[in-house]
Formats: sequence, structure tokens, C-alpha cells
Amino acid sequence: MIQTLVPAHAPAPAIGTAPVGPSQSTFTSTVPRQLVHRAAVAEVFLTGWRQLADDHYLISAQWPRAHSFFAPVSGRYDPMLAAETMRQVGALLAHSAFDVPLSHKFLMWDLDYTVMPEHLTIGTRPADLELDVVCSEIRRRGRKFAGLRYEVAIRHEGQVIATGGASYTCTSPEAYRRLRAGQLESAAVPPIPGTPVPPARVGRSSGFDVVLGPAAEAQCWQLRVDTRHPVLFDHYVDHVPGMVLLEAARQVAHAMAPGDTVLLPTSVHSTFSRYVEFGSPCWIEAEYPSGDPTGLDGGLRVTAHQDGETVFAATVTTTALPG
Repeated sequence: MIQTLVPAHAPAPAIGTAPVGPSQSTFTSTVPRQLVHRAAVAEVFLTGWRQLADDHYLISAQWPRAHSFFAPVSGRYDPMLAAETMRQVGALLAHSAFDVPLSHKFLMWDLDYTVMPEHLTIGTRPADLELDVVCSEIRRRGRKFAGLRYEVAIRHEGQVIATGGASYTCTSPEAYRRLRAGQLESAAVPPIPGTPVPPARVGRSSGFDVVLGPAAEAQCWQLRVDTRHPVLFDHYVDHVPGMVLLEAARQVAHAMAPGDTVLLPTSVHSTFSRYVEFGSPCWIEAEYPSGDPTGLDGGLRVTAHQDGETVFAATVTTTALPG
């Protein structure tokens, strides 16, 4: 489960103001950061939205040409930008279109994306994007919104550059406290981050961005948690965020690739079945699909385990790039 929390210190924006449609947006500002569960304005990628039908929305976004964490990959946008953008879509719609209070907690159960590498080349200006969003499986408890599934097509200059979707539920602060009573009472302290694997081996230039630590077994790593990271831990949470697990899956794909192969994670299909807690080790394992000893064609299966339970699973498909 990906759970996102609105920073407690952040002032609430005025929900209910007129939405800004992509056709009207001049990309002069982002949507309020609280609506996408970010503390830093620099981490907000959505810039406006408007409703086309009961279940259909048009959302505008912008990707920067450079980012401190979602760095370019051989001159192309990092596909993980698509994952984070799609995550933000769910939060924005809940608060802006379905009137979910900012105090509610969100639990994401799955997130998928597929990118088109030929359309990810970084140009001479930031990428102004149009997101076509269709909602389904809208759930309510009585008259209150409780969750949904949504599918997204991301377009840049008329071309579809990524597709994907996600599903989530949301709950009141009171219900969340009941759900998390044991963990909240124990006040588990995030561990001191261990030694990272060599950054170049997992497609990173700095150990600070590495979320994998060495393990005693082959094709297994310990999840490395560093709550000082300004992007992965943009604000306080009481467990490991789901985007950390998605990044772990991407880094595992790099670690399993032969030699110095430069990889673009073109497709990720992920599910979240339980919170990853700070209080005990989380182990990341990888398995080649049958008949594909490199994992470059059929996708690499990545799973995360904690306290004997599977907490996360993903299939990562990659494309090898020159250089």
C-alpha cells in the first residue's frame, strides 16, 4: 500500500475554487502542493485541471528538463516521472473533484505505467503535458467518497508518451489511527541507513540516492531507508513510502543487467499489499522470467518481503540504451 500524508504544518488551500483547464493554463504555477501531498513546491508536477464528464478529467502538468532525483536518462525523461505524476493525479482528483478532506489518508493498492521511449527525448524547454484521465470503480461509504481506479494517458505535443493507472482507497484520520494503532503506539524510529551498493551498479551517480543495500544471498538486497532524502521522504510518514519501493524495483533491474548496460524502465506493473514498516528489515528479491535470462525482454519480477510476508511485487520491463 502506498500511503500519502499531507504535512501537518501546511496551510490548507481554498478547495472549491474554479478549476484551471489545460486549454486555459499558461503553466505559470502549479496546483497547491497540499492537493498532491507534497511539502516542496518544486516536487509538484500538476498545473491545472478541468472536468469533462462525471468520470472524465483533463489535467495539465509540466516536467522539468532536469530534476535532482528523477534525472535524465541518456537525454530522455526519467520514466519514474510518469509514475509520480500519475500518483499525484489520484490525490488531486480526490481533494478537488470528490471533496475529500485534506486530513484523510490515502492507501494506494497498485500503480502501473508504460512509456514510449521514442517520445521521451528532452527538448529545449520543459515538457508541457496533457493528461487524459478516466475514472472507474468509484466507491463510497454512504455518501462519502472512499476510493477509485483511474487510467491516464499522458500526451506531449499531441503524442501519447505514457499510459498507466492506479487504484486507491482513502480513510478518515480516526479510522487510520485504529488501523495503525499498534505501529503508531510503538513509534518505530526509522533506521540509520546502511551502506549502499555501488551507485553506478544501480543506475545512480550518488550513494545518497541508492535504496538498496547488500545482502548475503544472490539476487537479494536489503531495502535502504534514508528519511533525510528530500524527494523520497518529502514529508513525514510513519512507514516507508511506496515510491521508495518503485525506485527499489528500478534499481534492482539495473543491478541484474549485464555489465554497464544503460537501462530505461519502460514499463512497471506493481501491487502493494501491506505497509513497509521502519522497525524491521525489508528484503528485495529478483527473479528472471523463464526463457529470458537477462530480463530485458519479458520483464523482471521483483518482490519485497518483511517479517515473512510479501509486501510489494512488481514486474519491470526495460529497454537498453546506447552509452
